[in-house]
Amino acid sequence: MSTPTNRPAQSEEQATRKAIDTFNDAFNRHDADALAALLTDDTVFEDTSPAPDGRRIEGKAAVVEHWRGWFARNQDARFEAEEIIVSGSRAVVRWVYRKVRDGQPWHLRGVDVFTVRDGRVVAKLAYVKG
Repeated sequence: MSTPTNRPAQSEEQATRKAIDTFNDAFNRHDADALAALLTDDTVFEDTSPAPDGRRIEGKAAVVEHWRGWFARNQDARFEAEEIIVSGSRAVVRWVYRKVRDGQPWHLRGVDVFTVRDGRVVAKLAYVKG
């Protein structure tokens, strides 16, 4: 039986999941403008490179510009979510990144840790295997 205290958490989790699904769809379409609408002004993205710690990019304009360049360099790239775990305003997405590299199919596995606020992405922290 649902109690009133459970309802806000469920609503928050539903909003978080919707934001992540919408984000992932826009990302796979390489639609930087759609992504911009899904980010908070103070958003943070932590890239997986350069090793070992990656690069931290802060602010919507800087993050969107980074992804515009990334999409231009990786036109065939696609992320497949293998699992999405949502808890409140946080989500973990286990994914496979696929593209063609040197004429051959190539992939990389990783995880993104998202934070969502008011239906928009506040943080996307990316980690990879290997």
